[in-house]
Amino acid sequence: MAYEFTTTKKIEFSETDMAGLVHFSNYFRYMEVAERDFFESLELNLIQSAPNDLVGYPRTRAECKFSAPLRFGDTVKIHLAIKAIKDRSIDYQFRLFKLDKKGDESAVAKGHITTIYTELTEDGNLQSRPLPKALLDKIEEAPTEVLRPGA
Repeated sequence: MAYEFTTTKKIEFSETDMAGLVHFSNYFRYMEVAERDFFESLELNLIQSAPNDLVGYPRTRAECKFSAPLRFGDTVKIHLAIKAIKDRSIDYQFRLFKLDKKGDESAVAKGHITTIYTELTEDGNLQSRPLPKALLDKIEEAPTEVLRPGA
């Protein structure tokens, strides 16, 4: 059963601001890249779209604390850990690190996202649903030693 996942991403020029720094909003995108890659590694769809069956994981909480900048050309390592699994939601902890040319890492940000499994109803509303068994059979909460302090 999986409880953590790590991926990397090269910083694109379009992700930076006038000062050459990654715009803060992109850190949330990096966390979502890790979540998508995590689901793909489990051979599961993050969003399911079929006639009369649109389900996904909207965010109910998202936060990020920045400790160092990222710039164009940097490589960011994104570590995802499952902090909590509830009946209808998943709490993720994220740690982002800048990788240097030698592969050494330095912390740049930490984040947290809570998602709730929902279905789009015929009247256009979102209705929370229990997490699917196919997902619950493949994931578990991370052990304490994986969850880093300050989560």
